[in-house]
Amino acid sequence: MAYDYYSLTLGRERTAQKALSDHLRGAMGAELVAVFAPVLGFASDTALVLVKDAGGAAAIASAPGVVASEHHSLTPTLRPADDVPPLAGGIYVHNWFTIDGDAVDEFVRLSGEAWPDFEARFETKIFGLFLAAESDADRVSGARRLLLMTRYRDLGEWQTSRDPTSAAMQVFARRRQLTRVSLARACQLIS
Repeated sequence: MAYDYYSLTLGRERTAQKALSDHLRGAMGAELVAVFAPVLGFASDTALVLVKDAGGAAAIASAPGVVASEHHSLTPTLRPADDVPPLAGGIYVHNWFTIDGDAVDEFVRLSGEAWPDFEARFETKIFGLFLAAESDADRVSGARRLLLMTRYRDLGEWQTSRDPTSAAMQVFARRRQLTRVSLARACQLIS
């Protein structure tokens, strides 16, 4: 199954994210996986939308309040599986990794190795790890990009989970050696 991830810039209306979410839920139904609103690190006029089966372009283009859009085609790796929706509540951290292009399989393997300890030790749940379609810039630089979406109870739990002594963090340290750049930002699920 393929996914599309949109980072949308919205107008100044204070209810823009909710209006967008309501519009997309009505227009797309089950193709809409999630709409997220910014918490930390995203501009306040941003909405993030995840849709499955490449079905969102028309609904997003006609959505009220959308000023600009950035799109990424994604392929799931280890998760999500079986149409399990994101859990409500908490915060989600969307972490974009740029890694060495030949390290995708190792990066994914290490992620899956760390997740059981990580999820057992902290109040967190990995929703998905997605491989972005290779861009021209990726090809030129020999890189690949992945998006990790993780739910935490709150920002305090995210901070607690940075414990370098946990088994998960030991594995994540090995994964970090494959990483050129990581950009983690927090948001909340609104739909």
